[in-house]
Amino acid sequence: MAPVVERAREVRYATAAELPEAIVGADVLFAYDFFSSAIPDAWPAADALEWIHVASTGVDAILSPELRASDVVLTNSRGVFDEAIAEYVLGQVLSFAKDLPRSWELQQARRWVHRESERVAGTSALVIGTGQIGRAIARLLRAAGIRVSGSGRRARTDDPDFGTVTAQEDLHEALAGADWVVCIAPLTEATRGMLDGAAFRAMADHARLINVGRGESVVTDDLVTALREGAIAGAALDVLDTEPLPDDHPLWDLPDVRITPHNSGDFVGWRDALVRVFTDNFARWVDEEPLRDVVDTSLGYVPTDGSAR
Repeated sequence: MAPVVERAREVRYATAAELPEAIVGADVLFAYDFFSSAIPDAWPAADALEWIHVASTGVDAILSPELRASDVVLTNSRGVFDEAIAEYVLGQVLSFAKDLPRSWELQQARRWVHRESERVAGTSALVIGTGQIGRAIARLLRAAGIRVSGSGRRARTDDPDFGTVTAQEDLHEALAGADWVVCIAPLTEATRGMLDGAAFRAMADHARLINVGRGESVVTDDLVTALREGAIAGAALDVLDTEPLPDDHPLWDLPDVRITPHNSGDFVGWRDALVRVFTDNFARWVDEEPLRDVVDTSLGYVPTDGSAR
């Protein structure tokens, strides 16, 4: 980071508590903790801010009404986590199909129990969210022989990665035909709580949910009910509406539920990769070149063609 820093006028490092003071007079803010509410809290003190870069793909914690209404440019770290999250999704699919947790339990008990497993080739997956990460997921699942379709804002039948994309208003119809439902949608007013009791009732009773998007896209109480009643067969949850998940939450004890601590994209070296994305964009900002991965703050994510000054 040193070569870029040397070209800057001044660099300040701040904790969340220090941000209201540190942000005064700052032109650029690199928000490394994307869960923090520090930026909305410090916004009244941001008197010179032109650009915020977030060390994540999701920007919902940053997108306050004040930021949406301002001229401050917001960029994210799109592209860093795509392949790692896709690998996580495929891993969970295979784990369910081959029942790997049960195999480990039997091994620990020193029991030799012959069982049969499911094939994944020929099954169908619905990927909710057709952005860059969703496309990486679709390509990897397709390589494993899974038929993939998408759910997004606009319906189409000629998508290069999904083939058929169903509009969000037809989500329940699309859910009915999926063996695997993968949620990677950004958190917006349209996606908040979209996987509710009605959505789970629309799914096949053998289907599994894999959520690597936002926990708030799922109505957790409805998911618990669906799992208990057998409306769906299982869930792999890397994101939840409350993180960390409380130790007395019923999801911990439900069968065929896999919980990971919001780390599906965290591969060895991801922190350095995030810094490289920022320093590349910072060099562009210094040279007055178009910034990469500019978020449309009215949408809450980077459109396909996201580049602006």
